[in-house]
Amino acid sequence: MSQVVLAAQNRAAKGSAEARRIRRRGRIPAVLYGRGGSSVAIDLDAREFSNRVKNISESTIVKLELEGKTYEAFVKDTQRSITEGNILHVDLYEVESGVALRTHVSLHLVGNPAGVREGGILESPLHEIEVECLPKDLPERIEIDISELKVNQSLHVKDINLGEGVRLISNGDQVVALVKYAREEAAAPAADEAAAAAVAVPAAGAAPAAAKT
Repeated sequence: MSQVVLAAQNRAAKGSAEARRIRRRGRIPAVLYGRGGSSVAIDLDAREFSNRVKNISESTIVKLELEGKTYEAFVKDTQRSITEGNILHVDLYEVESGVALRTHVSLHLVGNPAGVREGGILESPLHEIEVECLPKDLPERIEIDISELKVNQSLHVKDINLGEGVRLISNGDQVVALVKYAREEAAAPAADEAAAAAVAVPAAGAAPAAAKT
């Protein structure tokens, strides 16, 4: 996937009134945060931003062209209108080449587990992990092949191959995927046993069956 490039402009005025004026011009007020705590007020073309960042994740580094200078940054937060769904504000965080960073990377499971083909149910409770690495080593996402996962087997964070230069921050014992037998199958024998017990034991106060002679 080619790197997303966004054109930005500096904005001197701030405040809600100015933000509304910017949006009426088809642009989005935004802030670019630097690693040292600095920040720059900018605005972005609304249509360009919506089209180009549609499928990116928190670990996607975009290129920001700001009046003659180029920055690499993460799109950390987008605020949307509750009623209309359009983007109201964007926060971007600058990444510095050669300096390690911490961020979350999404997990994508690939393949149909062997245990599912045998009647089991796949559960995937974890969808992202936190890692630390240089920007050049940061994976946009991590694909995990689960096709060999059998019933009663699980895959943990520590089992993931992160690649050279990427250090795991998340707890390695967290479960990424597991295959279990269907609950209804496990519950069926118990239900049958309960029904048999109900037939064998007479209800309280009921007269015992007469003995045959």
